[in-house]
Amino acid sequence: MNRFCAHASAHEILSFCIETHSGTCALLIESNTMKLQEIDRESWLKTKDFNLITDLRVNSPELIQEEAARRVRRSRLAPSARLLVLAADHPGRGVTSVGPDPVAMGDRLEYLARIVRVLTVPGVDGVMSTADILDELLLLSHIYRQRGQSLLDDKLLIGCMNRGGLSGTTFEMRDRFGALTADAIGRMRFDGAKMMFRLDPDSPDSGRTIQDCAKALRELDTLDLPAFLEPLPVKLVDGQYRVQKTAEALVRAIGIATALGTSSRRLWLKIPYVEGYPRVARASTCPILMLGGAAKGDPVNVLRSFSKGLSAAPQVRGVLVGRNVLYPGGRDPEAMAKAIVRVVHGDEPVEAAATEIELEFSQ
Repeated sequence: MNRFCAHASAHEILSFCIETHSGTCALLIESNTMKLQEIDRESWLKTKDFNLITDLRVNSPELIQEEAARRVRRSRLAPSARLLVLAADHPGRGVTSVGPDPVAMGDRLEYLARIVRVLTVPGVDGVMSTADILDELLLLSHIYRQRGQSLLDDKLLIGCMNRGGLSGTTFEMRDRFGALTADAIGRMRFDGAKMMFRLDPDSPDSGRTIQDCAKALRELDTLDLPAFLEPLPVKLVDGQYRVQKTAEALVRAIGIATALGTSSRRLWLKIPYVEGYPRVARASTCPILMLGGAAKGDPVNVLRSFSKGLSAAPQVRGVLVGRNVLYPGGRDPEAMAKAIVRVVHGDEPVEAAATEIELEFSQ
């Protein structure tokens, strides 16, 4: 168990309790103002390994396909009936800001290091991303395999299909399928596909993107590949699209989403947590993964919302989270990943005493 800074006094520590589906989780957290830690990135991903990726791209690009064929896939998508998947597709839509830094996720060495840090936590089921990042992870997997280590074996790789609706552009609502195709996902032996549409009644482009999603769902169904669909009701406010986080809006969006395609047999939904989540979850029998949204720098409330969502209904089966685990307010993402694992997968039995999760804050 990690320790707090030695010079932190007892009165500077607050105890937060969050209800989980498997018991009560006590979270110890410092009450002083959050400050960035000195991140030991080199221990997560060595710079020489990052640079080696470029060498392999130039000299041995075929290793990407070879490692995809070599990696060991799990026999079942969700062995525990729940999933915790890391979302790492934001740069592909031009979303790179974290807090005050407008291009924090644009530093690929830093971004990959954080992805590796989270992905190697036991209980993190896999990662969802675009082809470029999945290719980089496959090359890293090859590098690690040469050392007798495993990076991607038994981990889910989920390919993102549509990233054409670039954030802040005039064509943002026309989220074209410019990333991975269903055929490519099948050829690379990935474990599923993610797509999204934003529902704006005033935008014809919203309707066109919904039809593109329907086409992709039909193609994935033909290949027996799981689909993770994110239907978001939005409204244009002061020139920016805002997600309408109400139970009523999400219930309508879910009804539209689950009716698309030729079958919903392998369909998972990605839905944000809102008040009235039991009502949202009852809009479908399809399994739901909660999304994390923009990085809040507030691990306690992120965990609390995940905990509430998981206890809201049996249809809620985990989380697909990115920025809130990769950039948890300037601290080590491993601690946040471990905390979410406990909330989602319930490492401790129901009858066990409260499980303490310490998140170390720097002074």
